Amino acid sequence: MKTSSLHVLDCMQHSVPSHLTASFSLRSATFTALIAGSLFASSSALAQSGSANDAESLGTVTVTGTNLYENVGYTRRTTSAGTGLTLSQKELPQAISIVTEQRIQDQNLATIEDVLRNTTGISVRNVDSDRVSFAARGFRINSFQYDGIPTLNTDNRWYFGEGRLNTAIYDRVEVIRGANGLVSGSGNPGASVNFVRKHADSREFTGSVSGTLGSWDQQGTTVDLTTPLTASGNVRARFIGGYEEGGAHLDRQDKRRTFGYGIIDADVTDATTLSIGFDYQDSHTSSPTWGGLPLWFSNGTPTNYSRSFSVAPDWSYYDFESEKVFAEISHRFDNDWQVRVVGTHEKTDMDGKKAYPYVEATLPDQMDGSGVDFFTGWNRGHREVDSVDVQASGPFALLGREHELVIGGSYSDQTNDYESTFISGFDVDDLNHWDGSAPNEGWPEFTPSEASSTRQKAVYTASRFSLADPLTLIVGARYTEWDGMTLFRSLDSQSKYEVTPYGGLVFDFNDTYSAFASYTEIFEPQNYRDADGTYLDPVVGKNYETGLKAAWFNGLLNGSFSVFRIEQDNVAAALPMVGPGQTETFYSAADGVVSEGFEMELSGAVTEDLNMTVGYSHFTATSDDDSFNINQPRSLFNLFASYNVPQLRELTLGGGVNWQSSLFAGDLTTPPGIPNEFEQSSYTLANLFGRYQFTPDLSLQVNVKNLFDEKYYSNVGGYGVYGEPASISSTLRYAF
Repeated sequence: MKTSSLHVLDCMQHSVPSHLTASFSLRSATFTALIAGSLFASSSALAQSGSANDAESLGTVTVTGTNLYENVGYTRRTTSAGTGLTLSQKELPQAISIVTEQRIQDQNLATIEDVLRNTTGISVRNVDSDRVSFAARGFRINSFQYDGIPTLNTDNRWYFGEGRLNTAIYDRVEVIRGANGLVSGSGNPGASVNFVRKHADSREFTGSVSGTLGSWDQQGTTVDLTTPLTASGNVRARFIGGYEEGGAHLDRQDKRRTFGYGIIDADVTDATTLSIGFDYQDSHTSSPTWGGLPLWFSNGTPTNYSRSFSVAPDWSYYDFESEKVFAEISHRFDNDWQVRVVGTHEKTDMDGKKAYPYVEATLPDQMDGSGVDFFTGWNRGHREVDSVDVQASGPFALLGREHELVIGGSYSDQTNDYESTFISGFDVDDLNHWDGSAPNEGWPEFTPSEASSTRQKAVYTASRFSLADPLTLIVGARYTEWDGMTLFRSLDSQSKYEVTPYGGLVFDFNDTYSAFASYTEIFEPQNYRDADGTYLDPVVGKNYETGLKAAWFNGLLNGSFSVFRIEQDNVAAALPMVGPGQTETFYSAADGVVSEGFEMELSGAVTEDLNMTVGYSHFTATSDDDSFNINQPRSLFNLFASYNVPQLRELTLGGGVNWQSSLFAGDLTTPPGIPNEFEQSSYTLANLFGRYQFTPDLSLQVNVKNLFDEKYYSNVGGYGVYGEPASISSTLRYAF
């Protein structure tokens, strides 16, 4: 039986420059009232919350050591996401959320799944115990970037563990909601996610060591060291590594994760910087589930299993291993132009041996647990990505005004290879009391199940024109040559030559508030097949967005309100599984898909002692025939805040809530007399954290998740997957 214990993560104090203190004192009460109104008023009031900016340097703001990356508490001064231009959030005509290192530490967001689960407008669906799917504005997120280099996962049948990645190596996570084709090329229009790695940012030897304990025998250690390699510190190295185990609430399940990251940063000249690094992450789960729990018993009574109950056999496992080698060189010229070249080689392996209970059509008897059939699968996958991006950016003068230009080219070659093997399925005498024992003999040799490759060559450019002092125009385009091949039942190949335009207009009302409007297009060749085995045609669509943004306290607090409309045709919609022998999901093309909605976010320092991130999003997505992706929550709300107690500066307290609207599953292939639809009602999760700084170097942090132990399904379909029960964790951290 698993036991609960405490967890401990690190702590960093962040201060506000003295010249801003008076501004906070005079306006904090009024502004706090404005925040409360913006959260609970109508959408017209929400619009006045605005968005993000950063006009002035923030000088002596201190957050987690030297502030080379311009993270400021729970917000960030500048970003190049979306356009490739270095802009403040207020200058970017798109919706953006940036999860900073400080917030990752405070909220104990240890994995990418944790980060995206707490990001405005992002819904997370647990496909089973180890696989997760992310969505925004009604569309699955399949574009993940590492330091701006994209990796595309077009087929959701194969999962390479993106949600498991440890966040200790990342300086921040940037999420652009809406179409991001200018930067990422092909992909879905819901959102794209960029993971920005940490660098060797100190010319002196610095570091930290932390130890973690938590519920369900969780324990782990993380080491972060930075050291100069030369006397002057112009060549520096950083290593981040750790090991974790435990932390699984399901019976028989255990988790082990190892990660290591190393980077060398060298100032080759005063104007030239070279970075070379390596990123390794390895994850192992024993007894993972494939699918989930039955929603009903055979007599039609809803089930109510314990959240620790597992439908995984005791021999099952799921492993991921990723290796990334990367290099970057940049040079700044005297005229403020900069050239940057980035290259990466990525190799990722997945290995999963599991069994799937077909609990949509074969339901257990309520009394004796009989009647459930399992089918098996042992799948392996290998993905390699080779990418290079060359970019030049800088200012130029035209008609007496100064403007900005970025121009670049990229090349990406991605291959995916999969192999599988199966043994005969089995039934369980009593699922309700099953201990995981199941046949595990006679697995044949692996046979290739699918191979695919994608090659993208692109050139892109974007310009920011200063039309007038309050008005800027950003226009750009990307030309992509896309070639793809898939070998499944037959060899299929397709090519796509696409121009992806980008247009955005920003009007500054004053130094605080601005309005924006933007238009983008996006395309995505897809590997989804219909019931006849034919691949669907590429998805094409348009993205419209407009809204307000604001930056208060010289960019310490950023806010945004946006309204969007996404129009797409030929979007893949999953067809119901038709029987226990079907191991592949088929799709139909949903014509005329339209997603409309609005989003708001407020993130940063509300006062010199209070940091906060709060967001709300709502969308509706419909097709010509019916609603689209009804198993995604239409509305999401997230809030997290931290407060440094003035009377006891060593103490920081905080917490938050996550709420989402209902989930719905329809057209289920259940037996006669059993409902063919299921709804998980809306639910709220509460979280707490506290940190005490014993000395400037030593701190203890405690986090509590799902404080009131809410029982809910994170995913419903032909089966249900429970969300995680209440847990507590604590981290003891020593920095030097």
